[in-house]
Amino acid sequence: MIITTDNGKTIDTATDLTPEERHILQKLFAWKSMAHSLAQFKEVKDRAMKKGWNNSGPVQESRPLKMIIQHLEKDLIQRLKKTPGP
Repeated sequence: MIITTDNGKTIDTATDLTPEERHILQKLFAWKSMAHSLAQFKEVKDRAMKKGWNNSGPVQESRPLKMIIQHLEKDLIQRLKKTPGP
């Protein structure tokens, strides 16, 4: 998958991320649409990074993954701004 961030940086998840990072990224894509807050999204991300892939242990967050996560966080913030409150 090719991801282009807000600043125009293109990241190829097949070559720029490890299999463990790709696994975590899949979870974060789902959470981007389900999270009720940025804090909840960050909590899920932190837990996934500590737990690793199939409980394999902590995953070091590479620069490309960090850039993608920042992009997802911006998307989440935009979604939350558009969502009417209770």
